[in-house]
Amino acid sequence: MLLTEIARRYEPEGELPLAGYATLLGIFATAMSAALSAMPRRQLRLGARDILLLGVATFQLTRFVAKDRVLAPVRAPFTEYVGSSGAGEVDEQARGTGLQRAIGELLTCPYCLAPWVVTAVSVAVIASPKKTRWLAGIVAITVVSDVCQQLYAGLRKLSK
Repeated sequence: MLLTEIARRYEPEGELPLAGYATLLGIFATAMSAALSAMPRRQLRLGARDILLLGVATFQLTRFVAKDRVLAPVRAPFTEYVGSSGAGEVDEQARGTGLQRAIGELLTCPYCLAPWVVTAVSVAVIASPKKTRWLAGIVAITVVSDVCQQLYAGLRKLSK
């Protein structure tokens, strides 16, 4: 059965860019396979602190890529601006068809981006653990700062 027939049966309206998704999946699988084959044989153990640090950094990096106002030019070929969502973030929606739309959907969804980002972060940890932990620490500190900014803004609203 052809992919187009499978796609038509799966989603008759044709709104989902299944071929684009398949392309992205192939890219992800190829990159993951290349990274795994290039990794040294030594084992790297991640402790609870590393998992927490890298998890928080992955959270923030996916927010940067998917929502940050300054990164809009990176997403612009694949998305269209919907509006501001506050706190330096924007709402966008995927545009186009096929691979363009699939990339747009990936770039606007922090949940969808997380496996891609954590894969890159994991490869970076293996390649250069100290530098990656340092950079992840900087990104994680941004999360703490963002929480403080939101708390401060909330307290100001309450005091008025």
